[in-house]
Amino acid sequence: MLEQTAQFRFYEELNDFFPAERRKWSIDYRFKGSPAIKDPIEALGVPHTEVDLIIVNGESVGFKYRLQQSDRVAVYPVFESFDISPLVKLRELPLRKTSFVVDVHLGKLARLLRLLGFDTQYLNNYEDAEIVNISVAQKRIILTRDRRLLFAKAITHGYWLRSMQAEQQVQEVLQRFDLFSQIKAFHRCLLCNGKINPVEKEDISHLMEPKTRIYCEDFFQCEGCEKIYWKGSHVEHMKKTLSRLLGAGADPFGQGQP
Repeated sequence: MLEQTAQFRFYEELNDFFPAERRKWSIDYRFKGSPAIKDPIEALGVPHTEVDLIIVNGESVGFKYRLQQSDRVAVYPVFESFDISPLVKLRELPLRKTSFVVDVHLGKLARLLRLLGFDTQYLNNYEDAEIVNISVAQKRIILTRDRRLLFAKAITHGYWLRSMQAEQQVQEVLQRFDLFSQIKAFHRCLLCNGKINPVEKEDISHLMEPKTRIYCEDFFQCEGCEKIYWKGSHVEHMKKTLSRLLGAGADPFGQGQP
């Protein structure tokens, strides 16, 4: 079988998957037969979850397009700021679902996303297959630093984090999925991800330390693990964290601040 060549060009943040010397340049890809175009894209190192538009010889195509000799392929990242509906959409489901499943190395990120009110599933002993199954079954976006995880065929929504620092990772996620308007701080349990609701003081007074009963009046409880929250000194610390993440002038509380 004769070897053939197609030319690929990756745009914008898709270049993050390449070493500096290969970024923003056309890449000659050699192949045999007629593979589905998704295969060479991932063979070149770009997870399919990062791609939202493929143009071959000037026409929009889907992942099942069969690569041919001398094809000129332009690959674009996920578009969040404008509508590309007249072109071939590469996913049936929208990318606006704001629930996440986070891989085992991103515990700090999971905690910060919960602090901001986002539904974030995380355990420090998940296997990769579990993460994929949770993502598919519950329609959650996978957040990971392991790009190979995003190559799993079943995944439709995922994001490879560029930064290694948790607070920078949060900013990446907020910007990537345009989530600033959906932030509702202090609405999720930092431990188990359950929703936090107001609770009457007398209903949980037997669970509190004596000084807490004396000096605090407003209490909240996780509907999952039943952890109790109140407005103590730790809240001020978390508000400083929110200011670093969002800027001092931002309102992180959304509707119904607890």
